[in-house]
Amino acid sequence: MNNITIDNVLSKLREIIDASFATIDENGNPQVRIIDIMLIKNRKIYFLTARGKDFYNEILTNPNVAVATLTKNNQMIRINGSVKKAMPHDKWINKIFEENPIMNNVYPGDTREILDPFYIDEAEIEFFDLSQKPIYRKTFLLNKEKETKKGYLITEDCIKCGICQENCPQKSIKELEIQYKIQSENCLHCGLCYEKCPKKAIIKL
Repeated sequence: MNNITIDNVLSKLREIIDASFATIDENGNPQVRIIDIMLIKNRKIYFLTARGKDFYNEILTNPNVAVATLTKNNQMIRINGSVKKAMPHDKWINKIFEENPIMNNVYPGDTREILDPFYIDEAEIEFFDLSQKPIYRKTFLLNKEKETKKGYLITEDCIKCGICQENCPQKSIKELEIQYKIQSENCLHCGLCYEKCPKKAIIKL
């Protein structure tokens, strides 16, 4: 899976369908619920919700959402991005119902008028594969120029004692000529190397 692309990840999202969406309510409290991924089109992630739901008001007030889902093969997909209304309204509602005919049972006939379609834009998508060893992670950007830094970094203060490498659960730390280096695509972000380093030569990004 090391050659996975953003289109592979988006296809997996559509296959899974059910995803946990996290939002913030009017009191500043985190909320999470299962929302269906209804459509993937032009690398945009579409879903819908009814105007009477708390979820609807939350994404209008704060369009930033965090999404997480898991494949049957223990491959996690995480999304941090912003939500926008899909326009024109009727076009996207009809398209979503065409792609998801079960929705006709949930909102039959004209009752679909209560629904609004949305899509996720400006997102950072992380694919995290726990099914292989070492684990593999890769981040993709949708309409974003800069990736959020995560994980740990071994600095030039490294004395090459090898303690970090010995303790790494995934053996993702490699020895270079001058110092050690964390292979970020195989790192769990657990922080054990950071805690064990006797010279504090490892920093959290």
